[in-house]
Amino acid sequence: MADLKIKEQVYKDPRPKEAFDHFHARTRGHRPNWVYEAVRVVLTPYLLGFFRTRAFDTTNVPADGPCILAPNHFSFLDHFFLAVYLRRKVHFMAKSQLFTFPLWLIYKYGGVFPVRRGHHDDEAFVTAKAILARGDIIVMYLEGGRSRTGELGTPRPGVGKLALETGVPVVPVAIIGSEKTRNWKRGQFPKVSVRFGEPVQFDQLDDEPTREQAQYASEQVFERIRGLWADARKLGR
Repeated sequence: MADLKIKEQVYKDPRPKEAFDHFHARTRGHRPNWVYEAVRVVLTPYLLGFFRTRAFDTTNVPADGPCILAPNHFSFLDHFFLAVYLRRKVHFMAKSQLFTFPLWLIYKYGGVFPVRRGHHDDEAFVTAKAILARGDIIVMYLEGGRSRTGELGTPRPGVGKLALETGVPVVPVAIIGSEKTRNWKRGQFPKVSVRFGEPVQFDQLDDEPTREQAQYASEQVFERIRGLWADARKLGR
């Protein structure tokens, strides 16, 4: 029997910075257009019907003004689980490997912008700050990438860095059940719950935060997620 080969994860995008400039330019200058609503219309029956997605305490998301939504991350569907019950349109920071034709057409006009994987990408933070400066919402995963263990991963400093540099509120978001979404291949569709915690806000720093300061802020938010996630797993819906 031939040895089975597992596809390796690509952690560094070889494309140059310039390949992504037009995505950042679009997002900095424009809000999501009709593409966002079209994707919502197409996916909502799937998310609510097959995964019986439910959201709790969406009122913790500010009705207006800038905000960072900081969820845990298990599935490529987490973007959609999080946004399906929100009235406000949200922008997503996503790994650059996802930006390939033809999907990049949806991302570019649907509020998604890239962070260049495997590189120190200042452009992603410039775009994030531009979104917040005009009073919109950004989604940024605390773990940086997907946890593949079925358990919560480790927070990265990115969310803390953005929170300390802007001073905007951060809403911790626990997504429960999406770790099992791949079970659809076996005809199993887990229930998915999204719980929005109370906003956390840090004083805006005059200077760029150190990595230690950014990591500490991220950990403070992640502790809220651990609590929401543990309660949901224990008590159910």
